[in-house]
Amino acid sequence: MIIRYAVKSCQGSRSYNEDTVQVHETEGQRLCVLADGLGGQGHGEVASRTAVNSVIHRAAWDRENEQFIAAAIEGAQCAVREKRKENAEYRNMCTTLVLLMITGRTARWGHIGDSRLYMFRRNKVYYQTVDHSVPQIFVKIGELEPSQVRKHPDRNRLLHSIGYEWTDNPYTVGPETELTKGDAFLLCSDGFWEYIEETEMISLLRRHKDPVSWLEAMKEIVAFRGRNEGQDNYSAICIRID
Repeated sequence: MIIRYAVKSCQGSRSYNEDTVQVHETEGQRLCVLADGLGGQGHGEVASRTAVNSVIHRAAWDRENEQFIAAAIEGAQCAVREKRKENAEYRNMCTTLVLLMITGRTARWGHIGDSRLYMFRRNKVYYQTVDHSVPQIFVKIGELEPSQVRKHPDRNRLLHSIGYEWTDNPYTVGPETELTKGDAFLLCSDGFWEYIEETEMISLLRRHKDPVSWLEAMKEIVAFRGRNEGQDNYSAICIRID
């Protein structure tokens, strides 16, 4: 099984980038991690970097753990909460987090916030994470269509993230999935998925067989549509299984 990937992170119209993206490779394993720091809370770039570094560090000694995804998210929460104590300017910083681990022919993933993971199989969305956001609640109760989330005025209001105090475990861990040839994944921040529809992701995936060109084609659409809208940072990781 051949695993190929591409990574891109852009600051958009903002003066700096609060997203952090990293792919960690070991023999027989790929760990993809993306975090989007919450700009309105201050020092989102520190929060996202701290969360991603925590996950990558854990992978060095805990990657064989069957509960790695949950443990990594909880570890990132502890790391960011501790980091907030170091400086008064960090006291409110928070971040989203989405991660994917591919080991052999098996994929595991999890997320918190509104950074998304899509899995594509046979030219369809096989799996999509559900945002921890206010508009998603309206979708759940049938008052909003999923497509309306992109432009909803409360789209950026998150219910859960890394950094806020938890009273339970609000993150989501997806089902362990056996991979087949042709599967593909997209991990992306909200600044990315806001400007491109799922049907377009699939159409471009059909036309571009390598993750670099697939990601570049999607990035062109995202950059074009967001150019006059004070575009947020946007980041993505594309993975193809061949």
